[in-house]
Formats: sequence, C-alpha cells, structure tokens
Amino acid sequence: MKELYFPYPYVVSALDNYYGIKAKTFTTKLKDSDKGSKRRKKDRKKKSKSEKTKRKTDNKKLSILIATFWDYPHTGGLSNYITSMRDGLRALGHKVDIISPNQFSQSKVEKLREVVVPELKNFFQNRYGTYTSKIIQSCRLLYIYEQMMKTIKLEKYDILHAQDLFTANILGRFNEHLNKPLLFTPHGMFTLSRVKFNRIERGSEEEVYYKEIEKKAIDYATHLVILSDSFRDPLRSLGANPAKMTTINTGIDFKSMARVEKKGKVVISCIARLGPRKGHSDLFNALSRIKTVSHDIEVQIVGDGEMRETLEAQVQSLRLSNVRFLGKRDDIPAILSKTDIFVLPTINDNLPISIIEAMHSGSAILTTDCGGITEIIHHNDTGIIVQPGNVSQLANHLKHLITNEPLRRKLGSNASLYARKHLTREAMIGKIVETYQSLFVSGGEI
Repeated sequence: MKELYFPYPYVVSALDNYYGIKAKTFTTKLKDSDKGSKRRKKDRKKKSKSEKTKRKTDNKKLSILIATFWDYPHTGGLSNYITSMRDGLRALGHKVDIISPNQFSQSKVEKLREVVVPELKNFFQNRYGTYTSKIIQSCRLLYIYEQMMKTIKLEKYDILHAQDLFTANILGRFNEHLNKPLLFTPHGMFTLSRVKFNRIERGSEEEVYYKEIEKKAIDYATHLVILSDSFRDPLRSLGANPAKMTTINTGIDFKSMARVEKKGKVVISCIARLGPRKGHSDLFNALSRIKTVSHDIEVQIVGDGEMRETLEAQVQSLRLSNVRFLGKRDDIPAILSKTDIFVLPTINDNLPISIIEAMHSGSAILTTDCGGITEIIHHNDTGIIVQPGNVSQLANHLKHLITNEPLRRKLGSNASLYARKHLTREAMIGKIVETYQSLFVSGGEI
C-alpha cells in the first residue's frame, strides 16, 4: 500500500492553483502514529487473493461497512437513515458495521490533535503564507479519522459505503489498495449548500478546498446511491458519471398508529430541526395572515435547534397564541396520528424523513418544491406543494386545508398508500442490495 501523504495532495494542488503558486514537489507526510501499519500492509497483500476468491462464491450474504463523519447515533435524518440501512440489511442476514467519530478513544484523539494541528498550521503558513481555521479543522478531523481507520481490518468487508464526502475520501485512499466496491451516498450538496447560506464565502479558498474534496469523493466512488433525482445535475457538474448513479428513495420502518378520530380544532404539526433552512419563520408569518381561522387550529412545533429563542420571540410578537413548542420528542408516530395537517415550509432540503413519516401516518402534507420532495409529494395528489419562501402561497393553501376536511382526508389517504408501496425500509434495502450485487462480476473482479 502506498504511503498516504497528508494534507491530501489533490487538495494541495487545488489550493496551489487558487493562490497562484507554481507546482512544487509535494512530499509532506504527517507522522504515522500507527505502529502496526506495516504489519497490516503485509497481511493485506497475503489476503488479497483469498478475498477475491471469496467474492466469487459468497454473493448472497455480504459484510458491509457504513462510514459516517458525524457521531452516530444522533438526532437527525442522517442517523435515522443509517439505522434503517443497518437494521434492514441485518434482517436479510448481511453483516453490517458502522464507524463514526464517537467510537474513537477520546484520549488518543486528543493526543493526535496536539500533534497534527501545529504541523498543519506550519504547512499552510509556509506554503501559502496564511491558513483558515475551517480548513485546519477539516484537515485535522480527516487525519484523525484516517488514523483511527488504520486500526480496522477493511479487507474483511465486501462493501464499503460512505455516507458523506469526507469518509468517501478517507475510504477511497485506503481502497486504492483494497479495490473494494466503494459506494457514496451524499445527503446534501455540501459546498453548494454552504455557499448558498453564507457559511462559506463564494470564491474563497474554503470553497476551493471543499469542492475538491467533493469532486474526489465522486471520483473515488465505484457507484453513487442518491436519495433523489435532484442530486443528478449538481453531481454531474462535479464530474459524476450518470451511468454510475442509482436513485433510491429513503424508506423507513414506520410504526404507524391508528389515526385518532376527533372533533374540535384542526391540529397542524411541523417536525423539523429549528434551524434557518426549515422555514419556520415563513410558517409563522403565514399563520399571522390567516387569523380569521386561527381559533380553529392548534399548531405543534416539534424539534429543537439554534433558532428556538428567535422563533419563540417571533411567535410572541405575532401574538400566535395557538402555537406550542414541544421540543425534541421520541413519540413522533403518536404525534402524527393526531395531526391533520403536516407542514414543512423548508427553503433548502433534499428528501426529509419527516415528510416520509407524515406520509405513512396519513396526514395531509403541505410543503415546498425543494430537492427531491416533489418526487414523492405530487401536487393535489399526495400533498400540496408551494414555492419555498412564498408566504402568501403558504398562507392561502394552509387556510384552504384547514377549512376543507374532505381534501385533507384525500391527500392523507393517497400519501399513505404511496408510502406503503414505495417508501418502506424493505423497498429501500431491496434496491440497495441489488445495487451492491451489481458491482460484482464473475471472478470476483469489480
């Protein structure tokens, strides 16, 4: 296995171009803290032939490594997706392991951090005369994850499945020797999204850095499993081959509960992280425009996040006395069983699991034309679609749903039927396994 130079040579080349530096010889390799790496290199060479023989005969039950750059488990759609994958694959008899940063020894992580951060700062300062904290932090996290990955026998897995651009880069570097099927599932367009929401400055060295990481993740991947067709054009713009992309909508094992038949107020629920992307502010502004029917509704805001105080203040200033903040909850099926209208006025999203949960529950859904949402929410059939950020549209359709019970029932029933047919864990896992198996050909070669 060739030496893994760090920072990544392809990132350095991209930054050289950004700073206008003529190509320099790149030989920097940070200290390898893994004393057993040489022994493992020999072991991998010995096992390579037997691994290929195994692939030839063992094409039914696979050994799969799912890698995430974020802690697992945690609150959010990514963690739920990984859990659904793991449980669904295991139910079919496949062996599944998950690797995430919170599994690493914190004492070892701290020691590595003490060594790597000064070296990274020196490298960037000497080469470019400057460095940014975001790039240093990203390089540090990549390096530590990579060092921890060296303790794992990657050769024992049939499939490597990265859930983000960072683990796709890390696994890709190891996989240059292993030659395993490496899949990459992006759960968002990382660089594009952060530039859009001013978390990365357009045209900055940080945009160059992250875009190069994203491009290399695509380049390293044997195949891309994407959550919706909305990913296709952005991925193609970064060099992805359309023939190596398979769309597999998220499926869940939803513990649906019988809908609670009730009289009285119409219950509206919004289940989402309280962050700037989810559009809660638009919902509250829309509610303030339909106060003529506000006495007929009860609004539940489920979730937590950095914008909670701001949103609570907005509700107070708009005098929306029928809005309640419930915080994080672990009884989502019960909440949805009593929900008449599920609203997600998101302004930037992919394919939120909360919408899929609402579809399974039979709630009428009002959401926006973002990401892959319109691939499962068909206007006036499985829900209502409005344009993101259009408060007037949102208010009008919300008022119409509040006052039209037959429409709510029709939309909820259609959504439930669609979800039970297309958005189950079994449907998703069946397509994922089919994709895995397609990457093996006779003789065990990829």
